[in-house]
Amino acid sequence: MHELVAAQSNDLICLKMDIGKVTDPQLHALYKEAIMSLEQNIKDLLQFYPQAPVPGARGGKAEAADMTGFYAGHLLGKAKGWVRNYALAITETATPALREVFVKHLNNAIKLHAKVFEFMEERSMYPAYDLERLLANDMENAKKALSM
Repeated sequence: MHELVAAQSNDLICLKMDIGKVTDPQLHALYKEAIMSLEQNIKDLLQFYPQAPVPGARGGKAEAADMTGFYAGHLLGKAKGWVRNYALAITETATPALREVFVKHLNNAIKLHAKVFEFMEERSMYPAYDLERLLANDMENAKKALSM
């Protein structure tokens, strides 16, 4: 649940930041549909958070204008996606030379993911080992995305 709420909240923020730049009416309508869909997904999933360990109040509030956590979380999600995509690509290729390239890219994506995770953990942006804070952060980010 955490992965879905975190990823969709970040994606929702990106879509809302980008929709104003989309000039094609049909694509703009698709962006609106995607935004409405993600908003509903997040609202649906947030209903399950009270059944998880009780989220506590997050220690210290970051300034509203500081988007470092958002950008770091977005990059972490992208790196995670690259890891998944390369792992899948490795299982789909029949060419040994191409598989070697995919493995090299997979290892690079894993290393980048680890670096971004460490960056976030050092700054208390991703409390991966504290489920209570993790879920509280999810709720805060989801509410921020919904309120934009």
